[in-house]
Amino acid sequence: MPELPEVEVTRLSFADRIAGARIEFARMGKPLRWALGLDPARLAGRTVRAVRRRGKYLLVDLDQGMLLLHLGMSGSLHFAATQPEPGTHDHFDLSTSRGVLRLNDPRRFGAVVYVDAEDSPQAIKLLGRLGMEPLTDSFDLKAFHAGLKRRNMAIKQVLLAGDVVVGVGNIYASEALFLAGIRPTLRASRLSGPRAARLHAAIRNVLARAVEAGGSTLRDFSNAHGESGYFQLEAMVYDRAGEPCRVCGTPIKLIRQGQRATYFCPACQKS
Repeated sequence: MPELPEVEVTRLSFADRIAGARIEFARMGKPLRWALGLDPARLAGRTVRAVRRRGKYLLVDLDQGMLLLHLGMSGSLHFAATQPEPGTHDHFDLSTSRGVLRLNDPRRFGAVVYVDAEDSPQAIKLLGRLGMEPLTDSFDLKAFHAGLKRRNMAIKQVLLAGDVVVGVGNIYASEALFLAGIRPTLRASRLSGPRAARLHAAIRNVLARAVEAGGSTLRDFSNAHGESGYFQLEAMVYDRAGEPCRVCGTPIKLIRQGQRATYFCPACQKS
């Protein structure tokens, strides 16, 4: 699944190019996770003002309303001057004066939703429970620690839940916990102030490095230029079960938490 770095990399790869473009028409293919919410023909004539990100959602600001885009499990966006005829998995085209933005999603878990504003009921339903943005100044350490103290679940699962801090998906949660020296099974409520501070810094570090590396391409992720990411090549623990820890040489261990794979070093992450 594309996580926060992949979504941010996608945004950066087309946001400047589409800003200011006039929408010529929109095309919807097979139904996605949620309905668009209006007749696609009504988007014609509107102007794209900017593209922002909230968690794993892309927010396409229009001069009237906005589009919320989610890449689901396997979706990707591609922006080009022209596009070939839509294929089986091409489910949304936004044709503009500056190019065509296309959503390809083989599993159709992604979504394109129109809302009148960010405070409209549908937008609040999708965005209202998201936690702090980890790559912004709003990621406050005291609020982060307080949020962890209220949760008795394993710290890895709290990070994945997204209501304390948003966008720390499976790959980057394992990597951040390794960098902070915290075992993924530790209850979040047991983290001390100094350990929460280490994790806070590790989350910022890992996500920023992942964005710089273009995200992670484990299967088919690519940005809106069609380029792959390379963060997975520098992963310390993720997808390295049985391989020696890059720090101490201890074999990396794999466990399952909530049906998700968790990787950690039992020596570097003792508690």
